[in-house]
Amino acid sequence: MKSDRAVSIALYSDDSTVRASVRSALGKAISDDISIKEIVDFATASALRLYVDSKKRVDLFILDGEAVPEGGMGVARQLKDEVFNCPPVLLITGRADDNWLATWSRAEGMITHPIDPFNLAKKCAAILNAAQVNSVNPANTTVN
Repeated sequence: MKSDRAVSIALYSDDSTVRASVRSALGKAISDDISIKEIVDFATASALRLYVDSKKRVDLFILDGEAVPEGGMGVARQLKDEVFNCPPVLLITGRADDNWLATWSRAEGMITHPIDPFNLAKKCAAILNAAQVNSVNPANTTVN
């Protein structure tokens, strides 16, 4: 039997409807063994950076690649460059053709708008499970 994990998610999008869609899609649990402790919303990249700098717990970043003026892909790249043992990142992009940009940003996963609740939960679970395995047996893990 798997142990239940409660995760903290940092969600960045300048668009409140995107943030609401992600919250609604995830609900209270990502999977049978992964519940959501909290989702902390950020409308600006600077607010997200302040939160990260405060050393608050984050298990997963969900970043909107279409956010303006700072897109989630650039923010993801910056997090990966600057945060020691950076938690995994899931990017939300406008189209599947942006997969190469998600790879450039070093995100562990990508989904596209409009948000499919089942796909979002499945990707989040896969990324979080890979990160948990990674913490025991370090390796470069990407879930696409």
